[in-house]
Amino acid sequence: MGRRPRAAARAPEHWTAWYADRPTWVFTHRELAVVPGADIRFTQASVEEVHAEASRAAGDKDIWLMGGGDLVGQFADAGLLDRIVTTIAPVTLGAGAPLLPRDIRSDRLTLVSAVQKGQFAELTYDVG
Repeated sequence: MGRRPRAAARAPEHWTAWYADRPTWVFTHRELAVVPGADIRFTQASVEEVHAEASRAAGDKDIWLMGGGDLVGQFADAGLLDRIVTTIAPVTLGAGAPLLPRDIRSDRLTLVSAVQKGQFAELTYDVG
């Protein structure tokens, strides 16, 4: 599930490099460009419906969510989130939106790993 189809529509060869043949659900209320050869499913369905469909498609593989804190928060609200992997960039902002606009307190999170990736820090939390 992701939000890259606009950029990918301009350069469809990037889609294969980024996502290979993975099916992708894009939550949107707008008309977006189709990426030739990509398995992109535009949806306005509930996160529960999309999660069920994505779970069937993924089999024993992970489902990866990206696209913003509110979307991930909707999966958390529905009890469908079991891990958070976030990358912290070395940028200072004067103001901004919270990572997840939900009340997921630290007593529900277990830090699994902290890895340096170039100038970034990737943090992985299990959600309980």
